[in-house]
Amino acid sequence: MKKLFLPLALVAVLFTSCNDDDSSMVTPEPEPIDQTPTPAQELKLITTSNTSGQISFTDLLATTPTAKSFSISSTDADGVYYDVFKDQIVLASRTNNRVEAYNGLRNAIISSATTLDLSFSSSTDFTNAREIAVSGDKVVVAQDQNAGNSNISKFYVYQRNTSGFTLLNTYTVDIKLWGIHLDGTTMYAIADNTSDLVVYNNFFSNATGAISASKRVTIEGLVRTHGITYSPQDNVMVLSDVGLASSATDGGLVVINNFTSVLNMTNNLGTIAMNNQIRVYGPNSMLGNPVDVAYDHVTNAIFVAERLNGGGQVLKFAFPTMSADAIPQMSRTEAGVTAVYLHRR
Repeated sequence: MKKLFLPLALVAVLFTSCNDDDSSMVTPEPEPIDQTPTPAQELKLITTSNTSGQISFTDLLATTPTAKSFSISSTDADGVYYDVFKDQIVLASRTNNRVEAYNGLRNAIISSATTLDLSFSSSTDFTNAREIAVSGDKVVVAQDQNAGNSNISKFYVYQRNTSGFTLLNTYTVDIKLWGIHLDGTTMYAIADNTSDLVVYNNFFSNATGAISASKRVTIEGLVRTHGITYSPQDNVMVLSDVGLASSATDGGLVVINNFTSVLNMTNNLGTIAMNNQIRVYGPNSMLGNPVDVAYDHVTNAIFVAERLNGGGQVLKFAFPTMSADAIPQMSRTEAGVTAVYLHRR
């Protein structure tokens, strides 16, 4: 997951989530060292890793975009969000099993720092986190089932304030979770180990406990879903397919234009056919295990976190107009990359 990308999970860091937090909640930060005003236009890509203990930041509007890496408190992180108004990174720590916030990214860039200090975190509530999604002051963590959590897939809903995260609700679901994306109060989730996309309407209205999907559909030709991002600005859904987890060459991307119309025309437990998809698959794509995607509705670029091919790469694709074995416009090595988040304003 994952936008203000808008959600390749890729680069964009490369899923969607909303950036409409009330600025009155901002914790005052020290003035940037050079006190340069925040640019009126921004396009930033942020990524996480499950091996390096670092996040990366790239200013995509720079003359020569260059990734800058910062060490954090978690070796293994998955799911990331950037709040430009608070200058705050929010991520799910798989190392510490908590949500973590890191303030002061802008100052760290200006001062050429190499570390971001932890500002605050949630309590330790979940295990095996796979993604986060953000809407307003709500942060949702997807817990993927495994032996360590009694094979229970669950959403954890937190409220974020100026100094911490408060657990509001937990929702148990009957699917194996991975990628998630919030569009307002609608939660889109993939059902891992399947070809399915699941929708939960009025997500935050649920009481703690087991919840049921509003709709579940199968994506024809997709082997195993992972990454997901949705752009309401142009009604585009992007999904990633990791195929066989052990293969570094069988991954792909699925783009669905006019998504809400296609979804509404598809019956519950029905199938979105290939003729409603644009597909990027093949050896030229360098897609093996694309675990997250991000999308920019202005340039229509797709950013991908490719976890397996080359040990981890961030890829950028032009928006496909037809199904093909497309060559990435950009690729860079990033060990263990797990999530991409794109912020545009």
